Amino acid sequence: MPRDGSANRQRILDAAERLVIDNGFNATTLDQVIAAAGTSKGAFFHHFDGKAALARALVERYAAGDVAHLEGALEATAGIDDPAERALAFVQVFVDGADELMQEQSSCLYAAMLAERQLIVDGTTSSIRDAATAWRVEFAKILRAAFDARAPVPDIDVDDLSDHLFATFEGGFVLARALEDPSAMRSQLVVYRQLLSAVLAA
Repeated sequence: MPRDGSANRQRILDAAERLVIDNGFNATTLDQVIAAAGTSKGAFFHHFDGKAALARALVERYAAGDVAHLEGALEATAGIDDPAERALAFVQVFVDGADELMQEQSSCLYAAMLAERQLIVDGTTSSIRDAATAWRVEFAKILRAAFDARAPVPDIDVDDLSDHLFATFEGGFVLARALEDPSAMRSQLVVYRQLLSAVLAA
């Protein structure tokens, strides 16, 4: 086990993430986080100055993981020469991984953090904006190539269509929790892929 305390820091972040997703950020206390992590106040404050520092670390870690998922899908589909096929394959990566994702977490940290206006005001949630922008830019490149290969080019805003995939993830989490049906995430991604396929084939 690492002697630098990194494992303990990760336990604290894991516990905090679960609690914030389930209860919201403001309703989650440091005492709850410390208890759930099985650590001490001294250990907590060794890694974090307070709740604001914990919030920043949570958002930064979650956003980095989100961008890593994006980069993984880009790499997995990089060898597909046909632009339209690559666009559909890119979405299929997430269709295939949706059930596993829902087993790992019941909802998205983004929604819980963005619900707290003060976290937006003080810049804590800026990493979420950066992650959403990365998704928009990278998937839009794939979509643009797919549309440019067609004649005539569909009258669709490529950035908006790219954002819609990001929104489908967030909406999928909400729907899955509302319906108590974890398969709702996969179902929504399947519908997005079907709609994209129809647009590309029209």
